Amino acid sequence: MFGNGGISLDEIQILQQWIESSDNIVFFGGAGVSTESGIPDFRSVDGLYHQEYEFPPETILSHTFYINRTEEFYNFYRKKMIFNKAKPNAAHLKLSELEEAGKLKAIITQNIDGLHQAAGNKSVLELHGSVLRNYCQKCGKFYGLEVIINADKVPTCECGGKIKPDVVLYEEGLDQSIVQKSIGYIKEADILIIGGTSLAVYPAAGLIDYYYGNKLVLINKSSTTMDEKADLLIHGSIGEIMKQIIV
Repeated sequence: MFGNGGISLDEIQILQQWIESSDNIVFFGGAGVSTESGIPDFRSVDGLYHQEYEFPPETILSHTFYINRTEEFYNFYRKKMIFNKAKPNAAHLKLSELEEAGKLKAIITQNIDGLHQAAGNKSVLELHGSVLRNYCQKCGKFYGLEVIINADKVPTCECGGKIKPDVVLYEEGLDQSIVQKSIGYIKEADILIIGGTSLAVYPAAGLIDYYYGNKLVLINKSSTTMDEKADLLIHGSIGEIMKQIIV
């Protein structure tokens, strides 16, 4: 295992060598991948959980709150969960390069912002859904983000049904088809790169237990409970690190 502080040239060289020798890389990412695009995370000092609201964010973003206090849910959701001006950063763009080069087989993400697709990645598994997709709970029709942004209060379908974001709220289960696909990619991966996640959100964080290889790369600004399991540990900015990789 390497890495216990700042970014060293040796760590970057090892990552570069591993990437050069592999065409079966899987990337598992969290909120830290998008913070460099101006999207705040949940658990850092400036994150959503450290801001003051009438209710805790995890309460507002729960299935129960959505059902019982839908208008309040949307007031919060529009202000704090939608960042439609955000652009892909260096990490997103490098991952797109890796996929285009035939090295990266899949991105498994906890993020709901769609920035991986905006950067050009095609094989993206969104564990927690996407703000870009919304659907009518009555007729099933899908809508884009504009219907949420432009609604005065609760967005409604032309059929009269209530429109819900296609994101996984607290108290809701993950899409098991996406989970199984993610497990399949991780099991077969030569290199598993984990970036920008505290690995504190389950069941998503538990997916890395399905990796059986010997090139587990963990890139994060802060320590995680999984640091000791990493074969290569780099503490630092995911964007700064990834942009140094030559594809």
